[in-house]
Amino acid sequence: MKQSHIIAGIDVGGTFTDLIIFDQSGKLTLGKTATTVDNQAIGVMNSLKESEVAINTIDTLVHGTTTTTNAVLERKLAKTGMITTRGFRDIIELGRRTRPQPYGMYGNFTPLIPRTLRLEVSERVDASGKILIPLDEQQVRDAVTRLIDAGCESLVIHFLHAYANTDHENRALEIAASLWPNNYITAGHSLLSEYREYERGVTASVNALVQPILHRYVDRLQSELRSGGYDKDLLVMNGNGGMVSAGLVANEAAKTVMSGPASGVMAAAYTAKRAGIDQIVTYDMGGTSTDVALILDAIPAVSSELEVEYAMPIHLPMVDVRTIGSGGGSIASVDDAGLLQVGPESAGATPGPICYGRGGTRVTISDANLALGRLNNQSVTSVESSVSIDDIQTAIKKQIADPLGISVAEAAGAVLTIANNKMAGAVRMVSLSKGYDPRDFALFAFGGAGPLHAVAIAKELSIPKVLIPARPGLTNALGCIVADVRHDFVNTINQPLDAVESASVAEVCNAQKQRGDELIASESVAIESIEYRHSADMQFIGQTHLLNVAIPSIDISTEELQQRFEEVYFNRFHVELNEIRANLVNLNTSVIGSRPEIELSQLIDPANRESRLESAQINTRKVWFNSDWHNTPVYDRQRLPLDAIISGPAVLEQMDTTIIIEPDCTARSDTDGNLLVELSQ
Repeated sequence: MKQSHIIAGIDVGGTFTDLIIFDQSGKLTLGKTATTVDNQAIGVMNSLKESEVAINTIDTLVHGTTTTTNAVLERKLAKTGMITTRGFRDIIELGRRTRPQPYGMYGNFTPLIPRTLRLEVSERVDASGKILIPLDEQQVRDAVTRLIDAGCESLVIHFLHAYANTDHENRALEIAASLWPNNYITAGHSLLSEYREYERGVTASVNALVQPILHRYVDRLQSELRSGGYDKDLLVMNGNGGMVSAGLVANEAAKTVMSGPASGVMAAAYTAKRAGIDQIVTYDMGGTSTDVALILDAIPAVSSELEVEYAMPIHLPMVDVRTIGSGGGSIASVDDAGLLQVGPESAGATPGPICYGRGGTRVTISDANLALGRLNNQSVTSVESSVSIDDIQTAIKKQIADPLGISVAEAAGAVLTIANNKMAGAVRMVSLSKGYDPRDFALFAFGGAGPLHAVAIAKELSIPKVLIPARPGLTNALGCIVADVRHDFVNTINQPLDAVESASVAEVCNAQKQRGDELIASESVAIESIEYRHSADMQFIGQTHLLNVAIPSIDISTEELQQRFEEVYFNRFHVELNEIRANLVNLNTSVIGSRPEIELSQLIDPANRESRLESAQINTRKVWFNSDWHNTPVYDRQRLPLDAIISGPAVLEQMDTTIIIEPDCTARSDTDGNLLVELSQ
């Protein structure tokens, strides 16, 4: 299959739509345009238009979208009905006996599908797959008709224990398809063949709720692209860090939730591996939030336990990204107890921080950075009208410094210290809480604000190295370009391991592998090889939490699988439970089609680089470090020599971010233009 010559990656964020176009002959095009929230397709087309690259010359276009994520978080969802087993329509509302507010007498919770649109039919299958009550087909027809009359656009069919026997769900699907006015029908087992009816039901519901929204968006975007001359297959990023053909993506729309953060993690893994670093913690700080993830042996951690918000678990394999409400727009304030708080409330994009000049009046992390000389107020992105440093310092004095009885610089420094501690806590959440020592990793910093704080956070956690890519603010768009084609499969076994035949493990994994091969063959994507990753979700009988155990070969014996599970359990909890039997819950397979390698050294144009470090220096300004002001050199990163060695303190500015090198740290450039910052011991 012909390798793509020109590859475009477009990531739509909350504020900006980022674009990177790689021409394998060596030309590179970068773009950052405003996101058009009401119709993201317009922003995508604007970014392509402003790139001045003819759309009909692009061979592969990969798109990361927030369409489904925003729809879920904002509850702007399609009207959806559910048909379920009689007596079980309230499962997705009852959940796991948790409460939205753990304290107090009252709490509000709105289920994804209202009770009036959850209809019951007679049928029953037990956990072994035995049919106890036959499916009442007439009740299915009546329920479908009622939901159509109620104005439902999507339908979920969710029967108890359908993972063990799919006959009833498949037959109900056939009946519904003959009556339903469109193709927006989700059978729970076809998306997730896993036990735990609550999680499976919510996952299927999310898929149905966003399916029409994603389908309309993708159709609209493909139509715009065709009008512009792009007649190839559009690829869309999934939350598992892989991509899928636009023709298939709407069928499993729930898999695109969290695709934006996932693409950044994939770019981090790709970039770090080329730099010779396989163990990293990714740190992506944007305007409203910070995302962190763990990469082990150059492979991002994937989890099937994502909960987007309260009572919304999506049990599909996704890159394990943890998010906290700390971003450049996080608001700092002194509470009634006289304590300084930073976030989670955010100024957002509108009105934004004071320094944006959009009417914001409350001090944010970005304002604190600017007041301390870490940001250049002449180069802050998104500024609509100029705001002086004096105005920002006045706001900090009134809102923070005076209530605390400290100077403006000390107040701004305290804001950054608290923010850094919160973000360091997020790194601990993905490392220490899972049994990994942060000191064994490098911190990979990206996002518009990540490189401003990365070195300080690494110091807090004793992480010895920080890796800053060539284009931190465009890393998610790069992830769209370097990501592989990927399909994930889950099948529930849910039996004690000593009752499972080794041959049945191989049989299930082989079936998953074959299904993945068929899907990849149906997509018109250039791939160089196919990789298969197998794993098992296991637990000790009587326990509820699951641990993922890698399966090196599908011919693994159950004895070896038991041993591997015990090792994983001990590494996580440092406890041996030899007297308790293990339970094999799920078997998982990831089928990954590797795409041609991308040359990253062109992300910063070599022609712009100076031969001497001094020639790349723009000026010197006072910057606050360690409770004091320091005369600090400021460099244009694009002009740095490729063999540059920079001793901190230093500030590096570029189009998409600003980088802070703390005192007693040294930064070196590598052949791809990444900066490796080494911290003093």
